[in-house]
Amino acid sequence: MSDAIKVLIVEDDPNICDLLQLYLEKEGYRVFLSYDGEEGLAQYYDGNPDFVILDIMLPKMDGWEVCREIRNDRNIPVLMLTGKGESYDKVKGLELGADDYVVKPFESKEIIARMKAILRRTNPHLKTQKNIELTQLLINMKEFKVYRRSKDINLPPKELELLYFLASQPNQVFTRQQLLEKIWGFDYEGDVRTIDVHIKRIREKLGDELPHWSLKTIRGVGYKFEVNLGV
Repeated sequence: MSDAIKVLIVEDDPNICDLLQLYLEKEGYRVFLSYDGEEGLAQYYDGNPDFVILDIMLPKMDGWEVCREIRNDRNIPVLMLTGKGESYDKVKGLELGADDYVVKPFESKEIIARMKAILRRTNPHLKTQKNIELTQLLINMKEFKVYRRSKDINLPPKELELLYFLASQPNQVFTRQQLLEKIWGFDYEGDVRTIDVHIKRIREKLGDELPHWSLKTIRGVGYKFEVNLGV
């Protein structure tokens, strides 16, 4: 059991916590529960979990702030729960670095399916992929990190996956829908604006582009990672 994936659930509804704990433990996960944001963040630092399921509406500290603190610390998969269906909640969660979101009410099997999909994307198979080395840019998939001018750039898993996918196929244009299917999976039902949010965040964190490479917007189509080997 010591090698089991540790999941921290931060949710103020005890019934939801108990139900998720039951299903997740049946799947072999180690589960830790917290019922407010402050306690959840304390458990995150103390327990060093591998995955966080995080409600938005929490006592003492809301899920937005908890997610922000987690993202400032390290890259760990975060699945957000929301009782609202507004796109604002979804977009804000993605901007803060959440990997996915589920709207209440939900079925426990949906949570597990989304968790497994996220873990497949962020765990071992990505670490076997080749590193990408360009002028002042290194995407190291063994460490699951990005370096710009030798400085470690903190990209959440989804942003790193998106950057790696585009950079591994230089000068090829992908539509937003294609990128959603490649990174989020064919069963993802989110808005294509998800891609725009992530591209914006990646650009902000990488800083000024170089003539050697750039993350280009192809108006009306999508995006490409442009590499100019002649520069």
